[in-house]
Amino acid sequence: MWVGGAGNCMAEAWIEAIGLLAGVIGILAWIPQIIQVWVEKRHDGISLTTFGVVSFALGLWLVYGILVDSLAMIVANIMTLTVILAVIIGVFRVRNSEIENQL
Repeated sequence: MWVGGAGNCMAEAWIEAIGLLAGVIGILAWIPQIIQVWVEKRHDGISLTTFGVVSFALGLWLVYGILVDSLAMIVANIMTLTVILAVIIGVFRVRNSEIENQL
């Protein structure tokens, strides 16, 4: 087995590709939540505290990705934080709309 040179670079590319694929799958996992909040206007069962903690953890993973210079971690965490932000904004929108309708 030959290690180093172009072989090592190819291995690193595959590792990053796996990370990017994992990131894309992770982002796709949030689509049902976005549909529930933005299309169906439902927010029951969504804990903003949990979303806050998850966002903080993802922010730390983003910093880690930057420090280790991992494109996959950087891209995946930015995209996931964006999707989570969309859910949080949607929840606030739906909840405020419900409050206004009660007045």
